[in-house]
Amino acid sequence: MQRGTHLTRRLVQLYAGLALYGASSALLLRSGLGLEPWNVLHEGLAERTGLTIGVVSIIVGAAVLLLWIPLKQRPGLGTVSNVFVVGLAMDGTLALVPDAHGWPLRVLALVGGILLNGVATGLYISARFGPGPRDGLMTGLNQATGWSIRLARTCIEIAVVATGFLLGGTVGVGTVLYALAIGPLAQFFLRFFAIPGVESGSRVVAAAPRKRAILRS
Repeated sequence: MQRGTHLTRRLVQLYAGLALYGASSALLLRSGLGLEPWNVLHEGLAERTGLTIGVVSIIVGAAVLLLWIPLKQRPGLGTVSNVFVVGLAMDGTLALVPDAHGWPLRVLALVGGILLNGVATGLYISARFGPGPRDGLMTGLNQATGWSIRLARTCIEIAVVATGFLLGGTVGVGTVLYALAIGPLAQFFLRFFAIPGVESGSRVVAAAPRKRAILRS
């Protein structure tokens, strides 16, 4: 019974976290003050292709997942769910939430998006169903090259931000604020949503507190 209760809670945390992650990204987009690194790339690609940013997120997530093969990473339920749920939640939230007009609303959307992103990160990583595609890329590079987690994340996120910016993605004060805030927020909410009795030795959990925008499981 205890085991079944843990599984139910983990599943709820996983999908609630992924949905809230997509919603938080949508709020950052509506603020117009800067996006987290991967969504800078997604927005740039969306501008060039005419696809929605959520659909682009799904396509990029699936492409990144293919890179796991040579890196010998193994996806879990959370990995596959991450690819689809975050993008769908982002597009769904964007359909419901209009652009923020005026500085008070823009700042509120930015701060709310960053806080919600921290909550979402704590929820879905604490569920222990496997890293997201981009997080697995980071840990895969760590294992394959011997680079530190911090170095792997830094190289990946600088590359995606630079590429996204060149494609027309939004880089701004929100990108910097996200970089500074998401690590402490993720660390706090990982502890807050930790599930007693569930194994805590995940590489992703160890990496999550290092999450930074320009130094990304």
